[in-house]
Amino acid sequence: MIHVRILLFAFLADDVGHRELDLQLDAGATVADAMDRLARDYRTIGAARDRIATAVNAEYVQADQILGDGDELALIPPVSGG
Repeated sequence: MIHVRILLFAFLADDVGHRELDLQLDAGATVADAMDRLARDYRTIGAARDRIATAVNAEYVQADQILGDGDELALIPPVSGG
């Protein structure tokens, strides 16, 4: 098992009610695996999943990125403004 710290921003943090979550996954899990779990547990993340950028340890990554124990996975929703 690995432990991953999830960082949430903007409306994701507001809707989930936390800016950080802890997630335990099987060794060899990918960002996609983490997103699958989070989408099941949090409707907001599931609904916005296709628009959320992901970063591991402050570097943008794709869904097939393998996560390691102690990694920090940031979920970055799209921003809009005027």
